[in-house]
Amino acid sequence: MEQANTDQANLIKEVSIPVYQARGWMKLIGILMIIVGVFYALTIVGIIIAWLPIWMGVVLYQAGSSSEQAYINGDKYSLLTSLNKLKLYFTIMGIMTLITIVLMVIMLIAVLAGGLAFGDYFDSYDYY
Repeated sequence: MEQANTDQANLIKEVSIPVYQARGWMKLIGILMIIVGVFYALTIVGIIIAWLPIWMGVVLYQAGSSSEQAYINGDKYSLLTSLNKLKLYFTIMGIMTLITIVLMVIMLIAVLAGGLAFGDYFDSYDYY
């Protein structure tokens, strides 16, 4: 029984190597995202969305910490926690990216439509 636990712990350590090696970057980006969220919170408009980068930063930092525990202790639950936190981070990032793209397209259409309407306004004047 002891051999099976040791084998499982070694397997968990082996599987967790890639996320363990990235833990420093995950923690760094997590801290930077928290700082960005704090700076957003200092503005009037930014306070509305400041919770998103802070939340994403906390999730990414937790993923880095869990991956470290998984590698050091060979703990299956820490590895699963780390991978679930990474999944949550990328899900949030993907949704934010899609929303940003949709808003950019809407703004582009609005600017083009406004430009065409504004251009017609100046066409009615005689400059000579």
